[in-house]
Amino acid sequence: MGHKVVKILEEPPAAVSQEISALNQVLDLELPFKKLDHNILIATWNIRTFADLTEKWEAGDGDSPKRDLHSLLSIAQIIARFDIVAIQEIKGNIKAFRHMLKVLGNHWSFILTDVSGGNEGNGERLGFLFDTRKVKLSGLACELVVPNEKIARIKAGAFSRQFARTPYAVGFKVQDKTFVLVSMHVLYGRVLSDRESELKAIAEWMKDWAISMQSFDQSLVVLGDFNIDRLGDPRYEAFVSTGLTVPEDLWHVRRTLIDNQTKFYSQIAWFENHLHIPRLSIKYLTGGIFDFGPHLLKHRKLSPFQMSWRISDHLPLWAEFSTKG
Repeated sequence: MGHKVVKILEEPPAAVSQEISALNQVLDLELPFKKLDHNILIATWNIRTFADLTEKWEAGDGDSPKRDLHSLLSIAQIIARFDIVAIQEIKGNIKAFRHMLKVLGNHWSFILTDVSGGNEGNGERLGFLFDTRKVKLSGLACELVVPNEKIARIKAGAFSRQFARTPYAVGFKVQDKTFVLVSMHVLYGRVLSDRESELKAIAEWMKDWAISMQSFDQSLVVLGDFNIDRLGDPRYEAFVSTGLTVPEDLWHVRRTLIDNQTKFYSQIAWFENHLHIPRLSIKYLTGGIFDFGPHLLKHRKLSPFQMSWRISDHLPLWAEFSTKG
């Protein structure tokens, strides 16, 4: 007799239900609440190899992938706490993504890129999930390509190609506020200079694009996984070289599950006090990460590395903005 396939919307086992209930209590305490006509909660999350799914509540030793229904239900609870989530590392196989949408419900929508080509692109998509009860698309969606003359302006040899994974820009509207989110997953590279040159190119390109957006009265927020090691290192300095600003209360929060050091991989940034770039149409209030490590899959006694294949090696990074005024 074949193995019965468990569906994500079925009643989970009691132990899973109890953990999900406890997770939601923690989320209530650690994250701001979504408030209609008041705030907008934007997050960025690199979900490790977000692809296939084992349709069991608990994946066994012989199952691949290790991401199972319990893990996916946990991921969905976290994502549901935000209004817009930029997700990196969605793969060609979107089975886990599709099942997560079932959990989130009909009021959630999404927009995805195609799979990136070439070895460096790692077969990834960039995507945005958004809660349509508050958020609408403003009409803009595009992948960003660097003009040849821009490549030529960057110092010789530092950046001689397009981005390995093309940045994805999408316009959103909340009430009367419009803004553009640019999601990226920067090449990790074999040597640090690979990242530095790509980050410099991104900063140059974002500045020019933000200035040109002025005619559309649009704000620009850049977010994603930039593979920056530390605050103040050459990669970070390249990223902020043209005026991109990371809010101060996100300077010293850790971004990854496995490394307790403050790896600066994930970022949310925008241009502030720049003469030719308009201020954000939404006002930054606060931000942080959600450290899911202590709260998920507790009865399995997993190492952080094992947890990373079920949930992620990255923590979701979020920012709350006011839509008033």
